[in-house]
Amino acid sequence: MPNISNILPLAVDVLVWALFIHMVVDLPLQTEWMALNKTNLKHPAAYVHSGLHTFGLLLVFPWWLALTVGVSHLLIDTRRPVAWWVEHIKHMPYSTPMFADIEMWLDQVFHIFTIFMAVIVVSVLAS
Repeated sequence: MPNISNILPLAVDVLVWALFIHMVVDLPLQTEWMALNKTNLKHPAAYVHSGLHTFGLLLVFPWWLALTVGVSHLLIDTRRPVAWWVEHIKHMPYSTPMFADIEMWLDQVFHIFTIFMAVIVVSVLAS
């Protein structure tokens, strides 16, 4: 069993950098073209946006893990996982006040959870 005191510093460093990369790519580097079209898998904006995430995450993850997180980002941004969660888990109608804000933050929770899981994989592999 891996020693947590050896893994934790690496995990925290990787998590901080991965979240920093995610926030930079998802907010200031995301153009209006990407934001308006990333939900459509037939539109190049979806692939450009998730590709930027993948390339950025290559700074902290092995290529196969950066690609996995990038593909999951692509799929989360279709809004289908978020819509399913809102409908089946939260039981929240689209007419709910602040629905768009809740949807945006839930989208971020899904992305951060994916990054967190990737950090766990890196940390276990490094131990």
